[in-house]
Amino acid sequence: MGETAKPFTDVLDSALQALFRIVGMVMKLAPLGAGAGVAYTIGKHGIGSVWSLGYLMLGVYLTSALFVIVVLGSIARWSGFPLLQFLRYFKDEIFITLATCSTEAVLPRMMAKLERLGVAKPVVGLVLPTGYTFNADGTCIYLTMAAIFIAQATNTDLSLWGQLGILGILLLTSKGSAGVAGAGFVTLAATLSTFDTVPVAGLVLLLGVDRFMNEARAVVNLIGNGIATIAVARWEGELDMDRVRQVIAEQKGQRPRQITAPDALEVVH
Repeated sequence: MGETAKPFTDVLDSALQALFRIVGMVMKLAPLGAGAGVAYTIGKHGIGSVWSLGYLMLGVYLTSALFVIVVLGSIARWSGFPLLQFLRYFKDEIFITLATCSTEAVLPRMMAKLERLGVAKPVVGLVLPTGYTFNADGTCIYLTMAAIFIAQATNTDLSLWGQLGILGILLLTSKGSAGVAGAGFVTLAATLSTFDTVPVAGLVLLLGVDRFMNEARAVVNLIGNGIATIAVARWEGELDMDRVRQVIAEQKGQRPRQITAPDALEVVH
């Protein structure tokens, strides 16, 4: 619409700047809130509550590890780029995500390295950004386990249908929160507020450990989206397997195998 739409875009830009300022204030006060949450939890429920939070963290990390090794590992092997090689190739991006708790910081690097791996540029440009919004594997794992933890901690009786209902809602509300550090906690609060059964006040129990679990879910989201992009490229025939094998050979410290004339004839046959 050109200049006609400029007043409208100015309003949107102003609202976005205000939202960023609010988020900035929240992130600056978040450490104080987390410390106060831990102090309140220990002071009211005793030191034993810390062990319960430790079990929750252990459960989230174990579940995430099993999901990466079993589910994503099987998909990666089918795609022709095994999980171990994937972790070696993207180790820098994984460490950055672990430190920042956000996958957005490494999006340009992921796109560049996937193209260097042999994935077609159109597949990378479509699948990876879309996966950042809709393929939040780690966030789904954390949100569902945290919701059940709050229900158990507050002695809230949840039927099987109630658990499935929370699961279904969280699968929808988690979309779009994977790239923002701490957004999963806000998503969980917004989701629980729609249910009368699970008290939202129970979220204070998670403040002290949310940062540590945020690291796990961000890393799982990154690995899941990277493997999904490679799998879609393999499915669509847009993955250069010669380039993939060359990258694997380079990581193992081997020289890429050159195809000789007899080998070429064998391939043709």
